[in-house]
Amino acid sequence: MIKGLRTVSYPVTDLARAKDWFTQAFGTAPYFDEPYYVGFAIGGFELGLVPDGTPGAAGGIAYWAVDDMAADFARIVGLGAGVHEAIQDVGDGIRVAALTDPFGNVFGLIENPHFDPSAVR
Repeated sequence: MIKGLRTVSYPVTDLARAKDWFTQAFGTAPYFDEPYYVGFAIGGFELGLVPDGTPGAAGGIAYWAVDDMAADFARIVGLGAGVHEAIQDVGDGIRVAALTDPFGNVFGLIENPHFDPSAVR
């Protein structure tokens, strides 16, 4: 069952430059900073920067929370969604996937046992 919005990720071509820009734009340093992903905690939600992507007006992906990635992924694919990115374990118990709805829009699913709803502003 979809539980709510959790993460928006943006593809970037220059991770260091993007990290600096988003740090200034949002007024906060990243809480997670690795060569493969930079994460900012913004009002209880996550803004993620993914290197080696193709930025553009349609480049970001919103990730919707689920408790059971495998079950919800299969359920939504069964409703006619296409697989944009298969389920991936990105570490620390967090799993993500991206699907396309029947209308061509990309949306993500995230299973994140560390999400803290009390941090949402």
